[in-house]
Amino acid sequence: MSERATAQGSTQDAFPTAALLVLALAVFTNITVEMLPMGLLLPMSRELGVGEGAIGLLVTIFAFTVVASSTTLIRLTRRVPRHLLVITVLVVFAASCFGSALAPDYAWSVASRVIGGIVHGIFWTVVGAYAAYLVQPQQLARAVAITSTGGSFAYVLGLPLATLLGQLIGWRWSFALFGVVCLVVAVAVWRLLPAVDHLRDTATTSTGSVAVPIPEPGKSVRGVALSILSTMVVMLGHYALYTYVSPFLVDHAGIPESWLSGALLAYGIVGIVAVVAIALWLGRRPTASTLAMMATGLLAMLVLGLSQQVVLTVVAVMVWAFALGALPALLQTRQLQAASERILQQASAWYTTGFNVGIGAGALLGGLVLESLGVAALPWLLFVGLAIALVLVGTDALLHRRDLARR
Repeated sequence: MSERATAQGSTQDAFPTAALLVLALAVFTNITVEMLPMGLLLPMSRELGVGEGAIGLLVTIFAFTVVASSTTLIRLTRRVPRHLLVITVLVVFAASCFGSALAPDYAWSVASRVIGGIVHGIFWTVVGAYAAYLVQPQQLARAVAITSTGGSFAYVLGLPLATLLGQLIGWRWSFALFGVVCLVVAVAVWRLLPAVDHLRDTATTSTGSVAVPIPEPGKSVRGVALSILSTMVVMLGHYALYTYVSPFLVDHAGIPESWLSGALLAYGIVGIVAVVAIALWLGRRPTASTLAMMATGLLAMLVLGLSQQVVLTVVAVMVWAFALGALPALLQTRQLQAASERILQQASAWYTTGFNVGIGAGALLGGLVLESLGVAALPWLLFVGLAIALVLVGTDALLHRRDLARR
């Protein structure tokens, strides 16, 4: 009996909750490590003797390494057992964390982030499809929903957790701690995640942070392209501000640095509320909800760009947290609904690439604007990104209605 048959056969009697939770934990750890420099930006900048923009550039280097290396490495590792590959990636990720913790200078930090970025693309391609090998087809949506929670919680809690750890134990020990966590998760994967036969056929699932939705009529490559482009420009603007949120809150809004972890934790909690809202209400009408969240984000950026009052800034940051906590999942829902089964895998890969291009370019653009125009200009980058995406999504919705009316 094949590995896959064994894995799926076990799900006939018992849903593989433990295995899926291990995958979710691996996703959470992976993304949190990716975002560590954002929360540790201020102390890293001071100790390594470089500007805040240079530390933010570590996020760009990581993301662009993913874009540049993932396709080639996935081909080279095509025949490597997925179970072994996930463990190997986590071990390499741990080495990257330890390298960052021991970095004597900025160049060493860059090298460590490149190592992490090289395996990050492999991780997402493998883990994104792993759930489909563990369950029967009718259980796929439930399985992906469980693994997706790791990504959702990492995006909304990773930054405040990194900031808090930096304040409590220092930025070097924060990297070292997550290096240990990567090794612990690797052991959990070894013990609890079943091996699968990934060469027999192709799994159909997503690589993002939302479960596969029920398809709607009106499949089109145009819809997929506009959804991915919308995601890219939103993430570009978001990470231009999000990467430098610490200096923005401290230098522009006047929030004490000791309050940062609490403020960012509140940001994360609001983001979790947004994820829950998608599951309960917003996900039922993804187009209307997407447009509403974009409009809400635009309003928050107006306040952040025009006001320096602490109370207004905090309120606007919480509104931003809700809107951008919901938008990635809503945009991916639109992308999956527009993709036919024939291009579902390719569309998911394109979405992941667009997402990482947005992260890397956003962190780079934010650093350039920070150095040239100052921290107060950062909200306007997200404002422009949301405005462009609002036009793209609105146009796609109108064209979709026109296509349906012609049938």
